[in-house]
Amino acid sequence: MKAKPAVASSVLAVLAIALTAGAVPAADDSDIDVHVRRNGNRIAVAVDLPVNATALETWNVMTDYNNMAKFVSNLEASKIVERNDNKLVVMQKGKATRGLLSFSFENVREIILTPPSEVRSRMISGDLEASEFTTRVIDHGESSQIINHGEFIPKVWIPPIIGPAVIEAETRKQFAELRTEIMRRKAETAAGRQ
Repeated sequence: MKAKPAVASSVLAVLAIALTAGAVPAADDSDIDVHVRRNGNRIAVAVDLPVNATALETWNVMTDYNNMAKFVSNLEASKIVERNDNKLVVMQKGKATRGLLSFSFENVREIILTPPSEVRSRMISGDLEASEFTTRVIDHGESSQIINHGEFIPKVWIPPIIGPAVIEAETRKQFAELRTEIMRRKAETAAGRQ
């Protein structure tokens, strides 16, 4: 019932971070702009996320599919199953839970990378009828911005009011987890230089 970092699959997966105790504390996520809109059976998701890290630092975490299950809390597994230059096939499996609602998912996505600025993702198979997302990294020098937009069509019924609210909350959580991991790695790199 989620949208994919797998964000339909990215919001579910895609584009989804619980860090170990003692790591960088979770930051306030109120600056993460998330909009979920329903149009018939289609769910549109738009995210605007500021990141206090360079575009390359952001890109390296955002595209770390083989390790994504370590920092996206609703992922149980994430791995690149095929790579051909900048075209990847990624399998992700997990479970999204919010209150009484719970949704297990598994999907395979085709991902086209345009380093270090754009990721295009489309579902090949899985628990959604369809899913297409574009994620862009905007370079602002010492900071960056992630802009994510796409649509997905769920195979299951999504309650009209609570469904989009749950998708919005899970999406915000996933992008906050992603940013937390970017900042953790940035701090780790800076500490290694000292």
